[in-house]
Amino acid sequence: MGIYPAPLEALVDRLAALPGLGPKSAMRIALHILRSDEATIRELSQALLEVKEKIMFCSVCFNIADSDPCNICADPDRASHLICVVETPGEQLAIEEAGAFKGKYHVLHGALSPLDGIGPEALKIGELIVRIEKEQIKEVILATNPTTQGEATASFIARVLMEKYPDLNLYRIALGVPMGADLKYMDRLTLEHAFRSKTPLKI
Repeated sequence: MGIYPAPLEALVDRLAALPGLGPKSAMRIALHILRSDEATIRELSQALLEVKEKIMFCSVCFNIADSDPCNICADPDRASHLICVVETPGEQLAIEEAGAFKGKYHVLHGALSPLDGIGPEALKIGELIVRIEKEQIKEVILATNPTTQGEATASFIARVLMEKYPDLNLYRIALGVPMGADLKYMDRLTLEHAFRSKTPLKI
């Protein structure tokens, strides 16, 4: 028998399974929910259901969206020849909020990590290659995170694209962003500097 009632323990277990939440944080949230009125709980439940039912992945860039293609891919005012490659929707949102980029995006949904069994086939790299040819992309900015996995991913993609498209303008965002950092937590000025100071990649 657990210390807490079974429904509370079940809620804590499910919350603790979410990224960034440990048992203590999960318990604090669970107790807050327990103290909330029924209307608030119903609103939270409805919001969770609506996210699951109405949010999708754009079939072009693979970012989260409520329409397909997403608003950015469908926007004629965006620079259609320019793609920024990011690991997750979180980085795309941070860059977009910073106003540091006016082209289109491509979300990989992860980074290379052989120890975790994540190889190139698990990411949206093949789809990126198809887009470059189909959309006649002239410039690609690799904005993967400045981590070991992010650097490995950027290097791999750069190698593939340079061999396949030698005339493609290929850049890496400036790494004034601290090594090991996560782009989605960077402030606007740091991201603006990273894009202004991007460096060309060469074989």
